[in-house]
Amino acid sequence: MRTLLLTGPGGTGRTTLAAATALAAARQGTRTLLLGTDRDDTLGAALGMRTGPAPALVEPRLTVWRPDPAQGFRDGLAALQDRAASALDLLGAARLDPEELTPLPGADDLALLRALREAALAEAHDLLVVDLPAAPRALALLAAPEELHRCLRRLLPPERQAARALRPVLGRLAGVPLPTGALYETAARWELELAATEAVLADRNTVVRLVAEPGPAGADAVRTAALGLALRGLRTDLLVANRVLPEDVPADSWLGGPLAQQRKALAEWQGTYDVRTVPHLGRDPRGTDDLAALGAPGAVPDAAPGARPGAAPGADAHAAPVEWTVTDRLAEDGVLVWSIPLPGAVREELDLVRRGDELAVAAGPFRRTVPLPSALRRCTVDGAALRGDTLTVRFTPDPGLWPRGR
Repeated sequence: MRTLLLTGPGGTGRTTLAAATALAAARQGTRTLLLGTDRDDTLGAALGMRTGPAPALVEPRLTVWRPDPAQGFRDGLAALQDRAASALDLLGAARLDPEELTPLPGADDLALLRALREAALAEAHDLLVVDLPAAPRALALLAAPEELHRCLRRLLPPERQAARALRPVLGRLAGVPLPTGALYETAARWELELAATEAVLADRNTVVRLVAEPGPAGADAVRTAALGLALRGLRTDLLVANRVLPEDVPADSWLGGPLAQQRKALAEWQGTYDVRTVPHLGRDPRGTDDLAALGAPGAVPDAAPGARPGAAPGADAHAAPVEWTVTDRLAEDGVLVWSIPLPGAVREELDLVRRGDELAVAAGPFRRTVPLPSALRRCTVDGAALRGDTLTVRFTPDPGLWPRGR
């Protein structure tokens, strides 16, 4: 199953493009599920029909689903109360009724991640198109599974779980109560769910498609989003320039200024991204006829103009795996070099912190903590440099930890 995640700056028509892309894929014969995220039915407005928590058929091979975060929050809290029933009864606590619960902040994001995982694992469709929130929130959402997984393993490492029979004895010896088996069982279940979500995002068939209006604000937003996606190791396939004005605008028209801005932004983007343009219809698209008229690029884009002769469809798109490679330069320079692709990074906004077997990398407003490859754990950081769009970190072997003779 292929997964296509669409995001971009707010107010750029990404929901409309998500609907148009899913429609185009379905009409090409692909069983497609379109997953929405907004509490307001913006997806339904684009499709010309109501969407909700029950999957609905738009037309043959196209299904739309907009999960209800409130219901997911109620179900999750009800299950938590059932598992903690004995403790709640001991404390004399009164249970909360599902009807009196309202979702807490962040419930929408958790509902989307759960729906993304369930849809990908169900394999009932060939393509999953996800209308993500605006880029800043989408980047935080996509980072959540890895960050939560890391925190969970730090707080409750499975390898330190004491044997169930010995836990009471160890608790008396230590003088403090040890975590109960139920806590570890809950942590193990969460860990499996987070790992499954991470696997969907890291899958080679999952790509992110950026949607933006060409112009100064759009250019800045795309540059920031591309940096955040690269730091997370997420692949992008296209940059869709939406609401592009026609070239035959009269020179003395008030649209002359916006058209000049669009031309400049498109010229800059085409030197860096695989760019596809979608025209401005002169109105907000409503219904499948308008969505089809947009001519949105397919889920597997054809080769762009100027692509390598004989290249496979989409081969020139930026959908190749984002790899952080380690280069052995021990013979030449006595170091190992870890190369981290960070397009658009600024030297003054980079920061690195080594903590044990992890490296925290900060680039602009984004931060990610990653485990070091096994070879680098036996080294000390010797320095770092930003060359072009790649951050290189040099590691020197620690004589006390490095194998003899190497």
